[in-house]
Amino acid sequence: MPQSSSPVSLFQALRRSLLRTALATLAAASLAGWMPAQAQDYPNRPVRLVVPYPPGGATDVIGRVMAQKLSSHLGQQVVVENRAGAGGNLGAGVVAKSPADGYTLLMGALTSHSINAALSPATTPFDLQKSFAPIAIVGRVPLVFVVNPGVKANTLAELIALAKAKPGSLAFASSGNGSPQHLAMEMFKRMAGVDVLHVPYKGSGPAMVDLVGGQVQAMIETAPAAQPHIKSGKLRALATTTLQPVDTLPGVPTATQAGLKGFEVSSMFGIAAPAGTPDAVVQKLSAELRKIMAEPDVRESLLSQGAVSTWTTPEGAAQAIAAEHAKWAQVIREGNIKGE
Repeated sequence: MPQSSSPVSLFQALRRSLLRTALATLAAASLAGWMPAQAQDYPNRPVRLVVPYPPGGATDVIGRVMAQKLSSHLGQQVVVENRAGAGGNLGAGVVAKSPADGYTLLMGALTSHSINAALSPATTPFDLQKSFAPIAIVGRVPLVFVVNPGVKANTLAELIALAKAKPGSLAFASSGNGSPQHLAMEMFKRMAGVDVLHVPYKGSGPAMVDLVGGQVQAMIETAPAAQPHIKSGKLRALATTTLQPVDTLPGVPTATQAGLKGFEVSSMFGIAAPAGTPDAVVQKLSAELRKIMAEPDVRESLLSQGAVSTWTTPEGAAQAIAAEHAKWAQVIREGNIKGE
């Protein structure tokens, strides 16, 4: 027959149980109070904003405006670090693998990242929708249909008619295979029902040179790159690829207004942190970016670079990234487009 426990052992067991319960309660209370405290203390040292492209491009320019303003709003220096390579994958991969503490952020060219992820998933060192905690979309750069003045098309409808009359002969330049300009052209082919010749270049610069020179006839290019040539009369603008008219291109209709209903493409830029970054930190950064994007000088700085300033919640940014990836994945699949 088993012996009953002594009053002393029962008391010791009860005390241990009460102590474990008290410690668990204390730990839970400490954890509950840690998140807001972390957000209040954040940042207490400099923050790194990784731009995955060389200095001077749109991503870098927008990133430097964001870094300067965030430094002022957060009270800690936000330092731009250019980590170029692999079409933006290198720098984005660095951020994806960084500690999820809010001290390493990505200034992403999210349209290019979406295309890369859909075009070459095996060589993309991150999952665009799982490796990051989106914070905000802060800018969009519109694209514009441009032609050499020698092309007998003064409207987008006339360009489509010309392409249909001579299938495969109208040469469209792009800044490279898999670039937003290339994928916009592929989307145009599908939506307009035309067959055009794709001529990829190593960057927008040489593509613009040949378009102005007449070696190629047309291109869907970013407004900032095309604008000087449009103003000088070296190129003719037919339509923008945005839902709303572009202020810096007065008189140029949107593609929808020009007859290609629903054609909408822009280069999307946003800030993200590594996945797992505390929500309190993400929300704090989001709130500061909302204030920053409402400042007139920020809007003017971005507009001078051809970018339209915007702001979304973290949830809105995640939805925009998912939609962007889905759109380009469909274009790539239906066009049977392969990476280089």
